[in-house]
This record gives sequence, structure tokens and C-alpha cells, in this order.
Amino acid sequence: MKKKSKYISVLLAAVVGVFASVSVAFAATWSSSDQYGNWANGGYTVYNNVWGSGAGAQSIWANSYSNWGVWAQHPSTGGIKSYPNSTREINLKLSALKSVTSSFNVSVPASGAAYESAYDIWAGTNNAYEIMLWMNYYGGVKPIAENWSAAGDPVAAYTNVSVGGHTWNVYKGSNGSNAVYSFVRTSNTNSGTVDVLAIMNWIKGKGWFSDVTLNRVQFGYEITSSPAGLNFTTNSYSVSYSK
Repeated sequence: MKKKSKYISVLLAAVVGVFASVSVAFAATWSSSDQYGNWANGGYTVYNNVWGSGAGAQSIWANSYSNWGVWAQHPSTGGIKSYPNSTREINLKLSALKSVTSSFNVSVPASGAAYESAYDIWAGTNNAYEIMLWMNYYGGVKPIAENWSAAGDPVAAYTNVSVGGHTWNVYKGSNGSNAVYSFVRTSNTNSGTVDVLAIMNWIKGKGWFSDVTLNRVQFGYEITSSPAGLNFTTNSYSVSYSK
């Protein structure tokens, strides 16, 4: 009897969890299951952005640009399936900016998925440069890198770099269309503040780009797989800049 009671309790908890996630989505100010569904709010745009091949189902909800989330059910296959995100346009040269900072707080799965919570920052003419800031990651995902070890692991161009309020391993590479600089945090975190301009100026100081235009700052979830269907929630997110 005790085993049966425990089983029923676990089952009820799972059912309650499903209904709780559904109620959040239905109670939201905006929601969409469209592949490229998007919503403008407060100077930001929230995107569903299911772009990878072999993607499964994904729905997005938002109460604001700062508070939003997705339910995603993507199969356990390789390749990024989606990058749901909230985007703020900046469109100013680095030299014209006095500060660019961003804060975030998320609730994300600790298992059962392959993904990272990441900033995706675009700069330069025709978005020539992509700068990714991995705040947490799970499930064996790896950054783009120009060098790889014999074991098939990316090799960092710089290790334990302290800049922008965090410590990173930094990888250089290309996705075939633009240069990609990935800053992978040395330990996972689900909340924090990032000095984006300091990171951009660090890259500039390495000669990897010049006084480029910072086009936009995005924050979201680069999801490779979540076969059981999982929730990714942005409790808060904002970008501030001054010139």
C-alpha cells in the first residue's frame, strides 16, 4: 500500500506540474505556437524562432519582454532546433557607447535536455560578428571553435578570462556566414548581470574586430533537444545602455 500511495503522489505531482505550465501560458499577455511568432513590447521583440531542421513542437508565452518562456519538445537528435529569445536593438558604434549592461534570471531544466541559456549579440556590417555568452549549459552541447582536440572537444583560445563580471573560456570560430566568438562561463548560473560593453571592448582589444556597430543584444535558449517536453522560463531580463 505504501508503494502504491507513493506512486499516486508522484503521478499527481506530475499532472499538477503539467497543468501549472499550461495555465501560465494561457494566462500570459501573449502566446504563439508559430514557428517565427513574435511580439513587440517595451522596445524589445520576443521571438519563438524555431529555425533548425528536425524541430519538434514549441510554444512561447510572454507577459512582457522581461518575463516570458517556452515549452519545447524537440527530439534527441543533433543540431540546434530553436533559439527563442527577447531582443533589444541598439545600433550604435562601440565608441559612441558609455555603457551596455544586461541582467537575467531564469528557471531551466537541469536534466532531460541539451541546450544553453545564452546571450546572442550581433555586431558589424551585415551582422559580420556573432558574440555568444553561455550562462549555463546542459546535455553535451559545445561552442563553435576553430580548434578541436583529438577527443573531439573544442579548444579555447583563452581560458579563465575575467571580463564583464564573469569568468569564461573563450572560443573563436565561424558558422560559415560570420565570425563567432563564444564566451562559455566556467560555472553555470541562472541569474546575474553582465557588462556587455566590457566584453565587446575586450574583443576589440584583441583585434578581432574594430570600432563596430553593436546591432542588437538577444537573450534566450539555444535548444538542441528536449524530448519529453520541458519549460524554459525567463523570470526577468533587461538591457540598459547609455551614450
